[in-house]
Amino acid sequence: MYDYFIGGGPVMYPLLACSIIALTVIIERAIFWITVHVRRDPALVNEVLELYRHEKWEAIRGKVSGSKDYVVRVLVSGILHRDFSMGKAMESAAGEEIKRMQRFNGVLDTMITVAPLLGILGTVMGIIYSFDVLGRAGGIEEPREVTAGIAQALITTATGLSIAILALFPFKYFNSKVEDAASIMERYATSLEIVHEKKQQAQGREQGP
Repeated sequence: MYDYFIGGGPVMYPLLACSIIALTVIIERAIFWITVHVRRDPALVNEVLELYRHEKWEAIRGKVSGSKDYVVRVLVSGILHRDFSMGKAMESAAGEEIKRMQRFNGVLDTMITVAPLLGILGTVMGIIYSFDVLGRAGGIEEPREVTAGIAQALITTATGLSIAILALFPFKYFNSKVEDAASIMERYATSLEIVHEKKQQAQGREQGP
């Protein structure tokens, strides 16, 4: 492996940095999503909706206290602003949650883009080196040096593509998790708004003309 790394030339060092950064982000995001999954509490979310339907504010406060479910946080934001702009409050809270979920995804996307480009740079440098050797040798009198340049060209390309391919799958998976979470937040936020509108209509009928 060491000989393979050295054979790739100087471009292998930034490629190594890219691989370390990508691996770090993948591990961090994997731990993040595992934690999010553990903290999810769909039963509590449904209970909050039911308690809101019956205007049991103290019960809601007690239930959501200490909850780390992102859906609960969005609903609580809407409940706290129910007399002003419930929808916008939940939209803002959901935006903050999505921003937190997308953290470092841009870094991983950059590594996926940069790694193949660095591989191509190494390829060009290897080919230039090979032609330089051929020019200095006046022919193919130094085949080892020529093949070393070709090896550098192939190694950097393969390394750059490998980093990009291996990082692409986690990147797509993390993006799909963000989309799923956004869909869940939208669904429950809509449910809360429907309950709120029904309550307002019922209160309007009770008050009468």
